[in-house]
Amino acid sequence: MQESNNRVILITGGAAGIGRAAALRFAQDGARVVVTGRREAPLQALAAEQPGIGYVVADAGKAADAARTIATVIERHGRLDVLVNNAGAGAILPLQEADAERIRDIFEVNVIGPSLLARAALPHLEASGGAIVNLSSTFGHKAGALLSHYGASKAAIEHLTRCWALELAPRGIRVNAVAAGPTETDFLAERMGLTPEQIEAVKAEETARIPLGRRGAPADVAEVIVALAGPMGGWITGQVLAVDGGLNIA
Repeated sequence: MQESNNRVILITGGAAGIGRAAALRFAQDGARVVVTGRREAPLQALAAEQPGIGYVVADAGKAADAARTIATVIERHGRLDVLVNNAGAGAILPLQEADAERIRDIFEVNVIGPSLLARAALPHLEASGGAIVNLSSTFGHKAGALLSHYGASKAAIEHLTRCWALELAPRGIRVNAVAAGPTETDFLAERMGLTPEQIEAVKAEETARIPLGRRGAPADVAEVIVALAGPMGGWITGQVLAVDGGLNIA
């Protein structure tokens, strides 16, 4: 891996939450960071806040945006060292309400999008000896009522992580995943579509189940992403690291 001030990092869904925290952390270390998202205003605000961060307006679930995003990064910076597949979609989705469109929406963002971005990034990651960090969830390997399709999409990204690690190791590319637990982001409101009352109930229930007694902060997860992408993770590949306060073993 190159030193931080030579590296170029691409983070999908980087305008808020874990992606934003990771972008700031990488940039503070001197890396050049490109974040993506569907809304330009929060991307602009992040770029204005921290030198070294740029952005591309792109939808991680749209196939046409994958190649365009990678091409834009290479056009601007000439290289790509780390791809962080952070953008995520989810839903509280009872089986009786699981129609094809809602299932497809989840898998397009959580499985298809990361796959197409990784494919487009391959030659550039090989050239830099780079890394892929995928974002999973505790519920990618822990059952949860009403989370079957969200959890299945995260289980898929965890298995893709292991398979890609084997496939890409001969090309010098490491692939790992971070399985984040309940974290203080806007995910429950914006992605899960819950009301404020529902959100408070979910947070209280989750906090009671987490052995360390609190929900995570975005920085808790961001630190692990940065570590896996950097020299500390240089001999780590094919791993799914749970960062969830112990929820996965509770």
